[in-house]
Amino acid sequence: MHQCCGPCSLYPLEFFGKTGAKVTAYFYNPNIHPVTEYYKRLEAAIEVNEAYGVPWIAEEDYGLVDFIREHAGKEKERCAGCYAARLEKAAEKAAALGFGYFTSTLLYSKMQDHDLIKETGEKAAERNGVKFYYHDFREGWEEGIRISKEMEIYRQNYCGCIYSEMDRFLNQMSRRFAKKYGTKP
Repeated sequence: MHQCCGPCSLYPLEFFGKTGAKVTAYFYNPNIHPVTEYYKRLEAAIEVNEAYGVPWIAEEDYGLVDFIREHAGKEKERCAGCYAARLEKAAEKAAALGFGYFTSTLLYSKMQDHDLIKETGEKAAERNGVKFYYHDFREGWEEGIRISKEMEIYRQNYCGCIYSEMDRFLNQMSRRFAKKYGTKP
């Protein structure tokens, strides 16, 4: 299971626990910026994995530099490229480990494009000789939030890339600045 973060992993792990499926978590997220945010999310993912007794793998190479080189100037297509990069790597890892299926915790978020994730995951699966398991984990949105708060794990407030951080905070910070100084920067 490609794992984007700890909070988004909770409901999928609950779901798979009820089905009896064996899961290995795979953390590969070169999109996350800055590096301090990357490590906060990695630590939260590990906390969740350990709480659920799930084996996990974190890609040793953070990959931010290559990710930025590949996606710079493609802001409008950034989510499609991001999904493709992470799901392709997850499909490759699943195939290398002899797993028949892979999925992603991206399917938990109400903020993500599920149709595009599904299409991208299926293409990556086909190229790598595995199957993409699609499930709409958004059904457990509230449950995942509740559990993450109970566990007191780190909960991020933007998707991960530098563009999503800007989208999330630019207007808010600009308004705060203007209120304090009477002008926008």
